[in-house]
Amino acid sequence: MRLSVRHVTAYKFDQPVAYSLQRLRLTPKETQGQSIINWELSYCGATEELCYEDHNHNAVTLLRIAAGAEEVVITSEGVVNTRDDAGVLGQHAGHLPLWSFRRQTQLTSPGSELTKLADKMRPQRDDPIAMLHHLSALVRERVVYTKDATTTRTTAEEAYVGGQGVCQDHAHIFLGAVRALDLPARYVSGYLMLDDRIEQEATHAWAEVFVDGLGWTGFDISNGISPDARYVRIATGLDYREAAPILGISYGATAQVTHVAVSVAQQQEAQQQ
Repeated sequence: MRLSVRHVTAYKFDQPVAYSLQRLRLTPKETQGQSIINWELSYCGATEELCYEDHNHNAVTLLRIAAGAEEVVITSEGVVNTRDDAGVLGQHAGHLPLWSFRRQTQLTSPGSELTKLADKMRPQRDDPIAMLHHLSALVRERVVYTKDATTTRTTAEEAYVGGQGVCQDHAHIFLGAVRALDLPARYVSGYLMLDDRIEQEATHAWAEVFVDGLGWTGFDISNGISPDARYVRIATGLDYREAAPILGISYGATAQVTHVAVSVAQQQEAQQQ
């Protein structure tokens, strides 16, 4: 499937910027089942300082916000070829050893309630795929998808106990439980082409678990499926902070996002020629 993606983020500062850096993870990965036809980043109110690949094999762009800027607009767009591999990416590759993905983070560490959920899964470990789909269903059932109920600082335990959250929270809860079962798992940020509309409100997030005999396998907890050809992988990490599309630091000003627009559409056959 050939997908066209456009992602625009605009934010304003409460006063002219003295100094600000933004770290972008907005360029898709070349992975099994995904190839990049073209991709471009453009900016208003900022300049590109450098590009590098981080420890998770994510393409990272570092931006410097122009001194005195009061508004910044970042546009990421391009075309990606994808295919449906039932969520299976295969064997591990990269800078980090597989065991490092068993580590919990501040955002994923289980408390007492999430530990109980993980313990409930232990008898099913002999059939890991069935267990992981069951776990995904339990998380989705317990935590109702609710916009603005949480923030990027909300932990997995807090979202699980509160019973509300978004795809980011679903992924963190799932990761916390899976790692408690001593399985390697990672957070994924990206895009999902929805069946009923092109324009969307935000990027998407899901999880991947390393399963013996299959390798890295994806689970979209919010939608109860494994990622297919409608998904575009952007970045991976131990949690949201390691795969966030945009993270920044500012001195002398506070930034507030004023507009986010994401569109994901399938290109027609005539456009592919």
